Amino acid sequence: MGTRGTMMQRAVGGMIAGLLLLTVAPAAAESPAELISSFRLKHGEVRVVRDATLDRIAMDQARAMAAKDDLSHDALGPFNRRVAPAGAGRAAENIAYGYDNFEKTLGQWIDSSGHRRNLLLHNASRVGIASAKNTSGKRTYWAMVIAGDYEPKGKGKKDKEPLVAVKRETAPASKPKSSGCHIKLLSLCI
Repeated sequence: MGTRGTMMQRAVGGMIAGLLLLTVAPAAAESPAELISSFRLKHGEVRVVRDATLDRIAMDQARAMAAKDDLSHDALGPFNRRVAPAGAGRAAENIAYGYDNFEKTLGQWIDSSGHRRNLLLHNASRVGIASAKNTSGKRTYWAMVIAGDYEPKGKGKKDKEPLVAVKRETAPASKPKSSGCHIKLLSLCI
């Protein structure tokens, strides 16, 4: 084969390689559970997986805050009662508003000591994440519930660790009305 044949083979090969690159789907963005797991793994904790029950609890909370346009852990009642269907001995909740995407919201939580502590909840294995927009569609509310494994029925309350929920400490401009709590521990506002 001559020079012309070699050049033709290279050209065809280059076109085929180009077409293959175009047909390969771009890498999907990491899911919220993967982003949280990556952060947890870097800090010595185990991965978390999405959990349908926790997703529902988070969605109910996000929708309630959006409907009231109020960043509050108590938008649907006390956290302990809301998280009871999760059957976890330990659970925590982070809430926020302002960003439309999870990555930026997660960044806020990582930069806040209380929220960071919740993200790193020891032995957590499950997570639920949801967002909802207020009626004007201009503000996105986020809720994340992170919990340990399901507890066997009948386990005594004395064996359970306290449930902890932390509210965002700083908020973007045009802050909605707030309950004034900075840390919520066993339904106590601190």
